[in-house]
Amino acid sequence: MDVIMPQLGETVEEGTVAAWHKKEGDKVAIDELLVDIETDKVATEVPSLVAGTLVKILVGSGQTVRVGTTLAIIDSGDSAGAVAPRVPSASAAPLSPAVRKLVADHGVDVARIKGSGRDGRVKRDDVLSYLQKQPATTATTRAVAEIVPFSTLRKRIAEHMVRSKATSAHVLQAVEVDFSGVDAARGALKKAWKQRENTSLTYLPFVARAVALALPEYPHLNAHVTGDSLTVYRSINLSIAVDLDRDGLLAPVIKNVASLQVPDIARLIARIAERARSNALKPDDMTEGTYSLTNNGSFGTFITAPVINQPQVAILSIDGVHRRPWVVTDEKGERIEVRPVGVLAHSFDHRALDGAYSAAYLRRLKQIIESREWADEFLG
Repeated sequence: MDVIMPQLGETVEEGTVAAWHKKEGDKVAIDELLVDIETDKVATEVPSLVAGTLVKILVGSGQTVRVGTTLAIIDSGDSAGAVAPRVPSASAAPLSPAVRKLVADHGVDVARIKGSGRDGRVKRDDVLSYLQKQPATTATTRAVAEIVPFSTLRKRIAEHMVRSKATSAHVLQAVEVDFSGVDAARGALKKAWKQRENTSLTYLPFVARAVALALPEYPHLNAHVTGDSLTVYRSINLSIAVDLDRDGLLAPVIKNVASLQVPDIARLIARIAERARSNALKPDDMTEGTYSLTNNGSFGTFITAPVINQPQVAILSIDGVHRRPWVVTDEKGERIEVRPVGVLAHSFDHRALDGAYSAAYLRRLKQIIESREWADEFLG
């Protein structure tokens, strides 16, 4: 019997013999490991389909040959012809890599599925349709609860995020920040703010104000990549990520924040978030953003590596603020105090700027948050 190079994917035309587990003259049993095959898409262990003696190896380890090439000859004592080794999750017709993975993940016997493709090939939709019809108790490894089609919004988000990762050279930097000054202002003001404004006074508007103060010193972060150039903007327009009650994410824009103080920014954030969640945004609310903020801190996150909002060059994540031991250094020396500490995580586009520029900006942002008299912003 001839052992031939198997088809390991419908677009794969050749494979490489990685290693033989038997040598010429060795006895082989049915399903005993025979050879390792590699392609540019997959690596797999190939067992023997017959019992017999490996009489000749025609393709040595490290050699690459086309699909259908005879790799070896096994004397099985009968007149069997050329047979392709059986590979895991293979079917009578070639399966695409996506279908092979889906079948393997759900422990499905491909022979039970009627293929709708050419020559009866099983397609992804065939597998999904089969799974939907099966009771949960029949699943061998993972029971499928449901298959949730992407909404139009989720499709747009997916396309935007994938495009951003493919476009920008993402780099993440982060700093720990002592939010004692912010907490002091929030503690003194949040109850009256809640009664008057009917919204919570969160960390987000304080960080947004600090960003508006720091960006003029680092203007290349308030910019867009346009071709082989960096377009730097004078106005600071903050795109604020808004969670639509877990149905998706939008980033409406608060414009011209440079001259606004914390109360104004807090009101605008609450207003635009409400419009986003009630599907009342106007087209202008989604345009002209120059820098983005995303706030995951309410969920207690430690650090988030946000994806850049194209064509912007940077985005800042505000993560959870937790009370932690913190080394305080002043004229009295060093001591440990319990302080509210959070992480600001900054993703930037390495095409547009370098790490030192982003790091200097983060240092300045940290200085502003830790040293500013935040209660003064609410006077008058």
